[in-house]
Amino acid sequence: MKAVILAAGEGKRLRPYTETLPKVMLPVVNKPILEYVLDAVIKSGINEIIVVVGYKKEVILEYFKDYNKANITYVTQDKQLGTAHALLQAKKHLKDSFIVLSGDNIIDSNSISKLIEDKSKYSILIKRHSQPSKYGVVFLEKNMIKEIVEKPKEELGNFISTGIYKLPKSVFKTIEDLGSDGIYALSTVIQSLVNQGEEINTIIAESWMDIVYPWDLIKVNETMIHELPSSIGGVVEKGVTIKGDVFVGKDTKIYSGCYIVGPVFIGEGCEIGPNVCIFPSTTIGDNSVIQPFGHIQNAVIMNEVHVGSQSFLKNSIVGRSTIIKDHFSSINGSPTVEIEGEFKKLKNMGTMIGDDCNIGSSVVIDSGKIIGKNCKINSLKKIMDNIPSNTKVM
Repeated sequence: MKAVILAAGEGKRLRPYTETLPKVMLPVVNKPILEYVLDAVIKSGINEIIVVVGYKKEVILEYFKDYNKANITYVTQDKQLGTAHALLQAKKHLKDSFIVLSGDNIIDSNSISKLIEDKSKYSILIKRHSQPSKYGVVFLEKNMIKEIVEKPKEELGNFISTGIYKLPKSVFKTIEDLGSDGIYALSTVIQSLVNQGEEINTIIAESWMDIVYPWDLIKVNETMIHELPSSIGGVVEKGVTIKGDVFVGKDTKIYSGCYIVGPVFIGEGCEIGPNVCIFPSTTIGDNSVIQPFGHIQNAVIMNEVHVGSQSFLKNSIVGRSTIIKDHFSSINGSPTVEIEGEFKKLKNMGTMIGDDCNIGSSVVIDSGKIIGKNCKINSLKKIMDNIPSNTKVM
């Protein structure tokens, strides 16, 4: 059996991070989401994989050019019209039943194996969810799909579609028929099959996580970091205290006086300290620097970031190649954040800073504020509003 992974989308609600990376390449514990999906598919026993790429596909192709765990074929969706249209691009590479997954959802291999082993013609992984209105809510009748309602305004049920299916090759006839009417959603294809009398069996996924908004990176990172084993690949000076599971990459140096409580991941080629405190569940990307007396907690710090001395980062994200000078503070609170016209009430949220920013000394950023990519903020500023990409705050 082959697997098709849909990895062509942008992820507009994840801006500013998806302005420079496709959604599937956003890092969770310093590894792209797509790599977790590939690894889970391979662990389930599939080694023939078709990856549908589109938005910023060159980032995916470059990163995985030496990935040799499976035979991967790339096909391109030139226009991101929808999930069914993306799947259609893989049609010529499929002869029998196959599974289809989203490249931006983290799924466990056991759930994929259950889907593969199911004898039904059509199967879908579903998951109980506390916020079903963000997804396609499924209604069941004797474990079969009765109806899928996409993003209902009211809380109608608590099982959602994960968007992971086992499908026969014949599904492309329905996809093409609906596509001729301008309908390109895979959930609509499934509903059409139900209306035609087809039985769609459901299997409950053991573990499934989606990243829809920037703050989801923090939540998913917090979950996945617990799966990392302890490993010290760099140099840890005398006088460093390490408690719990801590991963330190090669060529990284942890200077004396640092206090680290795991789970914590620190990548390769980093410099930490002296006298830096790092608390759970923090990820620090490759070639990053945390200068003396910093306090980092439950944060996602991406590659090649520089955080100045006596800075405070909690429940926050810092994008790639961003420079933060000394005495920076992210204020924590429970803000209401607007993303693409949606208003979300958050708890325990710091700040979200995009790639390639330059932030001066003694800058304070209010809870829940999003700083776009390539922004420059002068010293001694308090930021109380979102800052669009490519903005200078003088």
